[in-house]
Amino acid sequence: MYDRGEGVPQNYAEAVKWFRLAADQGEAYAQFNLGLVYAYGRGVPQDYVRAHMWLNLSAAQGNQKAAEDRDDVARRMTSAQIAEAQTLAREWRPAP
Repeated sequence: MYDRGEGVPQNYAEAVKWFRLAADQGEAYAQFNLGLVYAYGRGVPQDYVRAHMWLNLSAAQGNQKAAEDRDDVARRMTSAQIAEAQTLAREWRPAP
């Protein structure tokens, strides 16, 4: 709702807060959205490593669009950044 301003004023920072809460629980669509906000720097500083990590986690749950967007982000990254993002994704655990 906050990301698109549906029923509330558009507020990317507030959207990130809610995406993060759901993404930390392992919700694939929230992980996808969080990856996009990091890729475009909406509500957070642009960060391709974090974008790749979240998109990769969503893709691992079968989100094909996340896989495509992850690959697009990877084309803007160095091999060291991709390796860092993959490590972060491997080490990520859902919040208790």
